[in-house]
Amino acid sequence: MKIQKEIIDFEDGKSFKLFSPSLKNCFFWHYHPEIELVYVEASKGIRHVGKSISDFQDSELLLIGTNVPHLNFDYKIQTECKQMVLQMRENFLNEIIFPVPEFENIKKLLERSYLGLSFSGETKKIVVEKLHQIKNKNSFTSFMGLIEILNILATSDEVKELNNEDTRIKWFLNDKIRMGTIYDYIHENYDKNPNVNIIAENVNLSTPAFCRYFKKQTNMTFTDFVNNYRINQAKLLLLQNECITEICFQVGFESLSYFNKLFKKYIGETPSAFKKKHLTKIVG
Repeated sequence: MKIQKEIIDFEDGKSFKLFSPSLKNCFFWHYHPEIELVYVEASKGIRHVGKSISDFQDSELLLIGTNVPHLNFDYKIQTECKQMVLQMRENFLNEIIFPVPEFENIKKLLERSYLGLSFSGETKKIVVEKLHQIKNKNSFTSFMGLIEILNILATSDEVKELNNEDTRIKWFLNDKIRMGTIYDYIHENYDKNPNVNIIAENVNLSTPAFCRYFKKQTNMTFTDFVNNYRINQAKLLLLQNECITEICFQVGFESLSYFNKLFKKYIGETPSAFKKKHLTKIVG
């Protein structure tokens, strides 16, 4: 269940791509450096962006920032589902938006998209209409249509931030070698007994130095990070309708009562309540 980096290809001469994916039977927990605008239309479904998990009904319009982990929005939807996904090149913000003073509002919008932004009301209706309009236009017309869409989103007050903190996977992107080694070690050992002394030695740091370094990079202690990682893995398994007791031991906890207690501390509800609430809404 390791998170996947999605590799996105663009046509030559195009700053963005607009397409309609279908991944209903695929559990695609992923990230990519490209900013993404997603519209999904279904009777009900689930949105999992960063640390935020919630349900939607009828339709959802989301702007997802660079390197924010998210689940495909048609996962487990058994009824009719329509999607439009617009992905902007990795350099879109820095090379296209930043240099133009008139795009200041759009710049601010894209800069805060790392929180995951959900749009509703008239904003959603207008943007969806314009997405349909630019789908089959020529390159220049569709690009100008995209700028118009971004400006509408940037000036809308019909918006909700899904996360209240940075959930980008920066802990191994900012420090590719050392943090990549740490992240891989946690992923390979979270279900066992990750040892802070071992990973400190693996990255050539003393244990105290490692603890200071890790806290600075992640704003968490090593133990808290491992537990948070375990709980996040548990959430993904719960969404796949796995048995709670099996999940507890599968993600590395030795006590079901401790797992339940920690899950409620992090998520605000018990694993059984979480499973019933979200899984019912996906398949009901």
